[in-house]
Amino acid sequence: MPLFSLPGVHVPHRKNTSDMAAVKEFMPKSVLIPTAMHIGKPASVCVKPNQEVKVGELIAAADGFVSSNIYSSVSGKVKKIDSVLLSNGSYVPGVLIESDRLMTPYEGITPPEITDYKSFIDALSKSGIVGLGGAGFPTQVKLSVKDLSLIEEIIINGAECEPYITSDTRTMIDDADKIKDGIELLKKYLLAKKVTIGIENNKPQAIKKMVETFKDDTAVNVKALPSLYPQGGEKVLIYNITGKVVPEGKLPIDVGVIVINCTTVAAIADFVKTGMPLVSKCVTVDGSAVKEPKNVIAPIGSSISELIEFAGGFKEEPGKVLYGGPMMGIAVPSLDSPVLKNTNAIIALNKKDSVTPEPTECIRCGMCVNNCPFNLQPVKIAAAYNNKDGAELKDLKVNLCMECGCCSYVCPARRPLVQTNRLGKGYLREFLAMEAKKAQEEKA
Repeated sequence: MPLFSLPGVHVPHRKNTSDMAAVKEFMPKSVLIPTAMHIGKPASVCVKPNQEVKVGELIAAADGFVSSNIYSSVSGKVKKIDSVLLSNGSYVPGVLIESDRLMTPYEGITPPEITDYKSFIDALSKSGIVGLGGAGFPTQVKLSVKDLSLIEEIIINGAECEPYITSDTRTMIDDADKIKDGIELLKKYLLAKKVTIGIENNKPQAIKKMVETFKDDTAVNVKALPSLYPQGGEKVLIYNITGKVVPEGKLPIDVGVIVINCTTVAAIADFVKTGMPLVSKCVTVDGSAVKEPKNVIAPIGSSISELIEFAGGFKEEPGKVLYGGPMMGIAVPSLDSPVLKNTNAIIALNKKDSVTPEPTECIRCGMCVNNCPFNLQPVKIAAAYNNKDGAELKDLKVNLCMECGCCSYVCPARRPLVQTNRLGKGYLREFLAMEAKKAQEEKA
């Protein structure tokens, strides 16, 4: 087994809930379901206030190729179409539904008829499934490949390298049969001859379960990977499993690979078998401020406040509450913010763990470069950004930054390197747009 070949950092695992099967008894009083829980164009609301809806009923239709259907996660009454503040600072329409607590399924739900690759993709476009590992890319788009012969290998991402989060781990342990059925679908309709399940070696239960599940399937290989963050990053995972490098500006399919999250695979199988679209999500609720950490099956749109209350509430005042883990997670705008399709964890940290240290002067130690998965140079990127030098930012390959936070994590001067990289990417976009506009004007 080859060792991890790229740099990275050893972060505390804190997998406190890895032995806790997801609790299914959580029932929110109401749900607020945003129309944008995926990469691409927001869905278009198709219900009205006071309308009765049921679990799995369409409430917002995909609006374009890169978009995703959205379904009611509870049965009850639409109270209003409200405005929802997302963690990126934007507002989108959202459907507020008061639950009747009956969870009555919609009568029109039936398993999709799938006979070939096209009907498989058509079915996925109706499923509402997006990348459930955090990216939120519509699954039917990810699996739309013009030439299936390009697919040499499908990688199932079970790395789950962030501290605290164990929702994917529980999927691999508790829903192994669904993952198996999902992989069979991928093999059948994407003509995949080789499938590799990548799991960090700090998850022995999940590795054992996957090995047992696929012991008779020679096309599926379970690969234990060293626990070194950011092992679950798509390009990092591809390199450490296949040895292939995805070039800048290219996609995994350009090197013959498709990467898909293990929980997404299970969701595909569940939809194909039952016809029930994506309406709930396994969410890890943990962190130093949470009284009773646990994994919870939460209806999409459930408020974070209700979810934390279900986990015993706060044992001390939180300093920060995150969507996702402490390395790449994003602070929630409010405890009233909803669980989204791609929410794999709600992590509440106490004030001590939330303090951002004061930065000091760079000591030119080079640790940020040595630990960057893509060998970027954050110090030079910071200088280029401060000088507003777009050409230099381009030459320094700032767009390769996956914002994993390794540089900031190891920096002894506590410089906000990943934040500056993000700002640098934003400025580079502006610079390239200005350059393109200037080139057009010169042609005219």
